Amino acid sequence: MSTTEQTIAPSAPPRREEPRQRRRTLRILLWHVHGSWTTSFVHGRHTCLLPVTEDRGPDGRGRATSWRWPGNAVEVPPDSLRDTDVDVVVVQRPHELELAERWLGRRPGRDVPVVYVEHNTPKGDVPATRHPVADRADVPVVHVTHFNELFWDCGRAPTSVIEHGVVDPGYRYTGEVPRAGVVINEPLRRWRVTGTDLLPGLSEAAPLDLFGMRVAEAARHLDLPPERLTAVEDLPQRRMHAELALRRVYAHPIRWTSLGLSLIEAMLLGMPVVALASTEAVEAVPDGAGVVTTRLPVMRRALRDLVGDPERARQTGLQARAAALQKYPLCRFLTSWDRLLEEVTR
Repeated sequence: MSTTEQTIAPSAPPRREEPRQRRRTLRILLWHVHGSWTTSFVHGRHTCLLPVTEDRGPDGRGRATSWRWPGNAVEVPPDSLRDTDVDVVVVQRPHELELAERWLGRRPGRDVPVVYVEHNTPKGDVPATRHPVADRADVPVVHVTHFNELFWDCGRAPTSVIEHGVVDPGYRYTGEVPRAGVVINEPLRRWRVTGTDLLPGLSEAAPLDLFGMRVAEAARHLDLPPERLTAVEDLPQRRMHAELALRRVYAHPIRWTSLGLSLIEAMLLGMPVVALASTEAVEAVPDGAGVVTTRLPVMRRALRDLVGDPERARQTGLQARAAALQKYPLCRFLTSWDRLLEEVTR
């Protein structure tokens, strides 16, 4: 942090600078699970140790290939972790607690501090769903949305909320393509969770371009011709942002998720958004930045109106970007994580 020189009157005694507390740089064991969230997390000042396996499977993806990550995101083979200094473990899936103990030879929560990041909404009997670490007071749970904290029963585990912070892709909106962009990963497997079943109805209001992983068969499965739905398979993030920003409006039909980061990214690109009013989306999109509703006819009408009115779409997108910059800045996210990590490793 820079300091500003002060002019001191000759009669004044020299000021003594208080010694600054040196901020620690931590070594964090972290799995690459959710690409967009991890992209934000590794932009902090700490060293992130990312397990990498030969097959780069779910427990060893290492660094991202579709995102640009800084040099403090370091790949580590699992068999070297026993001899690696680790200050704190950040887990995001229940089995990572056992995995960390086996690979480190230390028990998270007892021998090494641990934080559990909960990205997902509960499943099953939602109001009564117990969190996997609900019986462990030594594993604090960090929720990514207030909706998550509200709905998970975390029992004895201490909880807090650190809302998303997103790397700003910049204002890139042109809206020159009079279609709606949609981002869904694995739409056929996740189906009603991601609102895939709603796409035929939405495509009646505006033609859709579907981006994401394993989207290639979506149009055929939904029996939709290209003029109503085209699929764009798994582009690198920067290319997807560029393509998405060409579309007139962003549609977010996700029924049950904590808060899809693609919604925030679309807002940062300067896109007007039309979203289902489920989970945290109602907090993410303020008045003037788009339309958030549980009524499908209202959603369809909003898509039709925004696609048909380029100037209104542009103005709405500008408000969406301003709202996302204010609510989901990367600096606030990283500062909140610094505070929490300092607390749990103290």
